[in-house]
Amino acid sequence: MTAISPVEAPASGGHDIEKDVVSSQPTTELPEDSKVESDNDSGHVQEGVKLVEAITSVWSPKSLWSTFALLWLVCFVSALLASIDTALSPYVTSSFSKHGLLAVINIAARVIGGVVPLSLGKIIDIRGRMEGFVGSLLLITVGMIMKATCQNVETYAAAQVFTWVGKVALGFVIDVFVADITTLKNRMIIFAINSTPNLATTFAGPKIAELFYEKVNFRWAFGAFTIILLVVSLPVVVILYYHEQKAKRLGIVRPKSGRTPLQSTVHYIGEFDLVGAILISGGFTLITLPFSLVSSASHSWESASIIVMIVMGVVGLAVFAVWERFFARVNFFPFEFLKDRTFLGAVSSHFMVFMTTFIWDAYYSSYLQVVHGLSISISNYVLNAYSLTSYFTGPFIALYIHFTGHIKYPAMVAIPIYLLGTALIIYFRVPGSQVGYLAMCQVLVGFGVGMIGQMAQLATMASVRHQDVAVALAIYGLFGSVGSSVGYAVAGGLWTNILPVKLYEYLPDDSKNMTATIYGDINKQMAYPIGTPIRDAVIAAYGDVMRKMVIVGSALIPLTIICVAVWRNINVKKLETVEKRARGNVF
Repeated sequence: MTAISPVEAPASGGHDIEKDVVSSQPTTELPEDSKVESDNDSGHVQEGVKLVEAITSVWSPKSLWSTFALLWLVCFVSALLASIDTALSPYVTSSFSKHGLLAVINIAARVIGGVVPLSLGKIIDIRGRMEGFVGSLLLITVGMIMKATCQNVETYAAAQVFTWVGKVALGFVIDVFVADITTLKNRMIIFAINSTPNLATTFAGPKIAELFYEKVNFRWAFGAFTIILLVVSLPVVVILYYHEQKAKRLGIVRPKSGRTPLQSTVHYIGEFDLVGAILISGGFTLITLPFSLVSSASHSWESASIIVMIVMGVVGLAVFAVWERFFARVNFFPFEFLKDRTFLGAVSSHFMVFMTTFIWDAYYSSYLQVVHGLSISISNYVLNAYSLTSYFTGPFIALYIHFTGHIKYPAMVAIPIYLLGTALIIYFRVPGSQVGYLAMCQVLVGFGVGMIGQMAQLATMASVRHQDVAVALAIYGLFGSVGSSVGYAVAGGLWTNILPVKLYEYLPDDSKNMTATIYGDINKQMAYPIGTPIRDAVIAAYGDVMRKMVIVGSALIPLTIICVAVWRNINVKKLETVEKRARGNVF
């Protein structure tokens, strides 16, 4: 469907142009909802949104572009830290003889990391973007300190939760802030530019990790780059704080309410919908956490604890729906979003991409090192060819959006490319294959996933008003995190249930008693040279389980077609003129 011309939609104060233009489509395309209309009133815009709009109204173009540059620097250091962290993870878990728990640890982190942005989106809408930015840095710092000092795998698992939640939160706050200071047509350009640091960190991160591991230790790697991240983030906080104070001096931001501390507490509990936040967070966590426990082979689906968690999770979400419908003063979850087929299809496609990818990607770094004998750095170069391609093509895809405005059909084109790249891994991901072919597959997958991801994220934002962008991106992130946690759960289930059995089957008779020791430590697996009976047995076991992972992931990819097919054919370029009338000094 062709979007209407922007000049046909009125640009009245208190209405978000992105939603108004889309809402003015025929009702067969976007059913109207009374709740949506009432929310368009400026009185419903929350304080954090008003604050960032005040900041964009008082800062200069110089401040705008300085902020873009500083955010890029923060993204660079954050990506470098994440790359180092990923490269070292197999060795941290192996230092406690728990290499097999690598997927389980990541499941728990991603479950919680997916739920937290829902709460964070509400917080930064109520309190402000700067507070969310500082809070995210605090979480990363706590997690990295725990990693640098951990003495057991339990502490490392808890640290991974803090680190991942902080990383997700930091990226989320930056994305929301970029959405605040850009129009839809140009938004993906800044998103893509903020992703370009990964072109360097893809190579620098694994090499730095390898040098720290071999020359010093993994603990100093975590500590050093945490300090660097804090240093480069400080100027962003200063700019936001300065312009916030400037807006207050000019009277653009409303002064303090004069409420007592108790009255403020009651007010924010209502505004934040604390009850709804607890119910939805607890419900999602209880439903998804059993995947982690079952995949660790410490529980079964028939065990009482698993059943109780799933039942309590379902009950929690049901109570949440009732609370939001009948009792909440301010809804935590905007259910009207899910009535929009574009929004629902976009977040569902994000879920599918993450789930199908992490099914076969969870232990890929270990596979490349054990089966092909690659070093930490080289194995991660191959692994990161996926993200490298995605980030390299990102700016070009963003320019395509800038000049054409189309988002649906490019996503449809990208799905077959993604499927082709994943299906080829089935053929090439076997012991004895050339590593170059595996890198080629990663490039194809990265191109397909990168295009789908950019289009889905923009479709999500184009489906909502500006005041709802934070929560919309949080829901988008939640679907991706839940998808990755499900993918990790499937991978962990295959790994923990197949690899030990195959190791025992393939190991020489006089070495079968070493199955548990070899299974739990990647260093033990690589201690035997390639060509020796024990190493060949390990390679054969890896090849068996990895092939099954890729087959499962490939079989589920076609479901993504359905998710994208339901999108409306929104042209974001046609929204540009009207957006400029309603926003401050933005790009």
